[in-house]
Amino acid sequence: MDELLNDAARRAQTYLDGLEDRAVAPSGEALAALSELAGPWVDQGFDQSVDQGADAASILAKLDRLGGPATMASAGPRYFGFVTGGSLPIALAANWLASAWDQNAFSTVSSPLAASLEIACLGWLREIFGLPETAGGAFVTGATMANFTGLAAARHAVLAKVGWDVEQDGLFGAPPITILVGDEGHAALLKAVRMLGLGEARVQRLAVDDQGAIRADALPAISGPTILCLQAGNVNSGAFDPADQLIPAAQAQGAWVHVDGAFGIWAKAAPKRAALAAGYELADSLAVDGHKWLNVPYDSGIALVRDPSALRAAMSITAAYLPLGEVREPYDFTPECSRRMRGADMWAALAFLGQGGLADLVERCCRHAAMMAKGLEASGYDVLNQVELNQVLVSFGDDATTERVIAGVQADGTAWCGGTRWNVAGQGRGHGRAARAAMRISFSSHATKDADVVKSLEAILRVAGANSTG
Repeated sequence: MDELLNDAARRAQTYLDGLEDRAVAPSGEALAALSELAGPWVDQGFDQSVDQGADAASILAKLDRLGGPATMASAGPRYFGFVTGGSLPIALAANWLASAWDQNAFSTVSSPLAASLEIACLGWLREIFGLPETAGGAFVTGATMANFTGLAAARHAVLAKVGWDVEQDGLFGAPPITILVGDEGHAALLKAVRMLGLGEARVQRLAVDDQGAIRADALPAISGPTILCLQAGNVNSGAFDPADQLIPAAQAQGAWVHVDGAFGIWAKAAPKRAALAAGYELADSLAVDGHKWLNVPYDSGIALVRDPSALRAAMSITAAYLPLGEVREPYDFTPECSRRMRGADMWAALAFLGQGGLADLVERCCRHAAMMAKGLEASGYDVLNQVELNQVLVSFGDDATTERVIAGVQADGTAWCGGTRWNVAGQGRGHGRAARAAMRISFSSHATKDADVVKSLEAILRVAGANSTG
């Protein structure tokens, strides 16, 4: 055991040490070699008999040999795709320790430690996001399940108001629920709507401005069970819906307000950016990622709900073997029962960063985005969004040219940036206007330094220059 775990640690350290010098995307050869992972179960190239597995050290060596080169270097300093945060060393170390402990975070009996870590983290998260001390929460896989969890609590609450018990009676014959979402609402939120049986086709889309934020005057008159879904940090532009205006107006008419705050809500942790998220502390539920801006390992998400009784009603279970008591039982608040101990890496990251460190992490990423945008604009390229957070959208001309530049940057290997479609006219998806191709550059990793921004910008401009004439 000692030799095997030490070997794994050495291999992991070698991998991390090499991120600075390797291409961000894996090579074609590395991807082709992955075919060696398949094949007959007992014929993997090891010296083994039919009735025995292979040697553990050999298995680890093969996994490292084939797996490491085939990874995306998303843990490194120049991966700017999908709002991915690299893991803080302390969070990674805590994650390793938690994996060794192999705790089931199901209950206070299966793991008193896991339950205690969740309580501690919930207290810190409530403080960061300005929620009341009574707010409840759940630790889940990411923002998709956090949205699902928050919306499940919302579904319970708005139907309970009109006398319907959705957990017992289901949705058959239930009063209809109106779902209000901005026209640039994230796909993960809409997936949660579908999974909850609320119907994506029944979603009412609200008009947005040219940054993808819901217009303050777009809120319709509300009657009956209604859930308003806001976005703290548009996944393309980084824009915030005007929560300070929309939340009081919606709640005054009886609506539940849910927030998809996957990455943007962390702006509340940085004094210079907190004004962008003004008013979001009034929300009824909030979905947020840990593996984005908090920089903990995948997978990590949190759902926070102002009224924990609504969350518990939506998620609780009963069984003869479960403990009874007054303490918070994790299984009463999460969609999953058996779960890994996500609280360990989150607790370690928050404890390590502190208020100042977390604020610096958020601010530094925003400053890097501004550096990138300034460099692109200075070179004559069209930055399509107001760069107030960590997102940069840029066009390099017509759609075909922009798409060539994106592919060229990914092939170059210095940095990795993804593509998207962006409607700069603010008409939204539902109005039939053609969206424009854009490169999306997301800054959310502690590993990125100023020199990485400069190096990445130089690579982007080099590729863009080579593609400017076709």
